[in-house]
Amino acid sequence: MNQQRLMNVILAPVVSEKSNLLAEKRNQMTFKVLRDATKPEIKAAVELLFGVEVASVTTVTTKGKVKRFGRTLGRRSDVKKAYVNLAAGQELNLDAAAAAADKE
Repeated sequence: MNQQRLMNVILAPVVSEKSNLLAEKRNQMTFKVLRDATKPEIKAAVELLFGVEVASVTTVTTKGKVKRFGRTLGRRSDVKKAYVNLAAGQELNLDAAAAAADKE
């Protein structure tokens, strides 16, 4: 896998009540990823970017809603989310990871 591609696979962490609960209870992180990203790519990207061991990856594609803008109909884009299970004993701190990325 191309390292440049892996750097672009993960778009952003998902910060919500559900994602925080999963992080605490199941040691599972949630990320927005590219729509064409595969599970092996997501696993490799998380291991490369954050330096943790990944046990498994589950993906979900959420279809965009149809919204009305005045008289015209518009549609939000589809979003793909990845639920990343970290291996036992592994921990991912997004604040520390962001600070380390800023130093580089």
